[in-house]
Amino acid sequence: MISIRQRKGVKTTEVSEDYAAQEANVKLENKLPSGCTTRKLWKLLSFTVGGTVALCIGLLTSVYLATLHENDLWFSNIKEVEREISFRTECGLYYSYYKQMLQAPTLMQGFHGLIYDNKTESMRTINLLQRMNIYQEVFLSILYRVLPIQKYLEPVYFYIYTLFGLQAIYVTALYVTSWLLSGTWLSGLLAAFWYVTNRIDTTRVEFTIPLRENWALPFFAIQIAAITYFLRPNLQPLSERLTLLAIFISTFLFSLTWQFNQFMMLMQALVLFTLDSLDMLPAVKATWLYGIQMTGLLLVCILQFFNSMILGSLLISFNLSVLIARKLQKNLKTGSFLNRLGKLLLHLFAVLCLTLFLNNIIKKILNLKSDEHIFKFLKAKFGFGATRDFDANLYLCEEAFGLLPFNTFGRLSDTLLFYAYIFVLSITVMAALAVAFHNLSDSTSQQSTGQMGKCTIILKPETAYNLIHTILFGFLALSTMRMKYLWTSHMCVFASFGLCSPEIWELLLKSLHLYNPKRICIMRYSVPILILLYLCYKFWPGMMDELSELREFYDPDTVELMNWINSNTPRKAVFAGSMQLLAGVKLCTGRTLTNHPHYEDNSLRERTKAVYQIYAKRSPEDVHALLRSFGADYVILEDSICYERRHQRGCRLRDLLDIANGHMMDGPGENDPDLKLAGHPRFCEEIKKNLPPYTAYFTRVFQNKTFHVYKLSRNK
Repeated sequence: MISIRQRKGVKTTEVSEDYAAQEANVKLENKLPSGCTTRKLWKLLSFTVGGTVALCIGLLTSVYLATLHENDLWFSNIKEVEREISFRTECGLYYSYYKQMLQAPTLMQGFHGLIYDNKTESMRTINLLQRMNIYQEVFLSILYRVLPIQKYLEPVYFYIYTLFGLQAIYVTALYVTSWLLSGTWLSGLLAAFWYVTNRIDTTRVEFTIPLRENWALPFFAIQIAAITYFLRPNLQPLSERLTLLAIFISTFLFSLTWQFNQFMMLMQALVLFTLDSLDMLPAVKATWLYGIQMTGLLLVCILQFFNSMILGSLLISFNLSVLIARKLQKNLKTGSFLNRLGKLLLHLFAVLCLTLFLNNIIKKILNLKSDEHIFKFLKAKFGFGATRDFDANLYLCEEAFGLLPFNTFGRLSDTLLFYAYIFVLSITVMAALAVAFHNLSDSTSQQSTGQMGKCTIILKPETAYNLIHTILFGFLALSTMRMKYLWTSHMCVFASFGLCSPEIWELLLKSLHLYNPKRICIMRYSVPILILLYLCYKFWPGMMDELSELREFYDPDTVELMNWINSNTPRKAVFAGSMQLLAGVKLCTGRTLTNHPHYEDNSLRERTKAVYQIYAKRSPEDVHALLRSFGADYVILEDSICYERRHQRGCRLRDLLDIANGHMMDGPGENDPDLKLAGHPRFCEEIKKNLPPYTAYFTRVFQNKTFHVYKLSRNK
């Protein structure tokens, strides 16, 4: 197997038994094409076939997902308003800015409208390019204006086809990463098959198209593939520079397209820190990657008009702390095992303290509160005290932010992915522990002589990186279901790599005393081929049935509401309601909103909580005063929220509001002893009775089975 460090001055007599075995394996693989020229032609042919398969499988996946989207909604046949309503919650908000840019008379006016926006939040002018990650919508709108495609392709199709096209890039990047790790494109093919057959758990692009993660994850996959190649030893200088450029570009685009980029890259930085500390990664390459992360994020910060949330991110503080601590603590990787272990613990403590110190200083200087709801949520989620904070509980009660459901593993096991993943993970974890122990025990001799010592288990840097990456993102997915898409896609890569890796099979066969180069060759090709045949046999009929199953979008109540707003309210009218519904109101009608689903702003969170008092036990005078303070002309009440049954008691929106207001919850069940009976009935229920205290402030102007719209009087 291959070392994680370059060997220096190793004599012929010092070649290990493992190295000789690997040479025998290589000879076996090159036995069919004899001669140097023939081997090169064989490699070129393999590269051509593998590259062609990668492109084809990526395109087929894109077409497959686009077809599912069309079949599920009959998107080509429904009305424009129905297409827009199908972009639910925040998806509709993001798409509205693409639509806004296309409707602007000129590009400059479109940019001006985004930088000085006064329709997304009433009575406030905000810079949308600073607040949200919508440069992709801006870029697409410019492309659509410039390219001669207006006669042939509707704007909405240009948008969704771009997203499905990115899925082709995503799958291709996963394919390439697995290929780079294993040395055979067969593993890439298996990774792609697993991605498609586990579609429920690997992507949700077909029903949440404009979601930020669907833009960002393809670039994240490209970055992982580039890092995997970059960590290979003995790269040519030109190859290394081009790979660094690819890492930088993909990191920058990933950061630009997703507001949660800093948290994902913090996980990556922890991977680098772990491997660097255990001497499983060249320190110079780790430094390059730290620098690229910070440079890419700071460039995004500039493009987002110095967004303070980026400057106050833990990633910036952590990376700076690692580099500073490394400079201050010299000779970190020398000494005996206990000496080295003590130094590492001290280094870890220093980095942690310095990170918290720098982060607190930056946040105090910038007066940053944009991300405090995330830390409140994490504190409550991991049991560091119960909270009555409305924002934290709003996240805690959402299924997407809960623990990963156990049935996920059942679905992953049906495709054999989970079994293969555990198999590969177990072997690589044991190898990593052995290598880490050896590095810590023999650091002095390695530093002085550059030799391998007596360790016979060696882990390649790129394998070690992907191992720690999948472990950390696995913990993230287990704790927060919404993040599973980062883990399950990489699970496909890691499992397929292991089944096709000669190193993995060599370790296993040696431990069973069955080692033979021929057996390795047989196992690394026969096992993935058998799994591919199994996947085709079991899932191909179901996929064909899925493609033939035709449905149609149907939401007449929301369509009726949007048509009524367009026909019966002034263009400058301001609407209050749930943030999910208001995103659709902005997209379909262009009306001004009091609040919206992009929750990464402290003042917006406070405003949303105030607007949501329409579902709390408050007097009509209080609710009217709150809504009018935000300039609201109309308020939309939803029966699905007022009489919610989706969540259990304590997690319904009305319960969260009652708890935050210090009121007792409705229905049978316990209440905290300090909660009190409310002095008023629930507003959303009582207003429908048309009693004088309510009709003095609110006049019902629209009603259907789902929605009730009230116009606010202008009385103070």
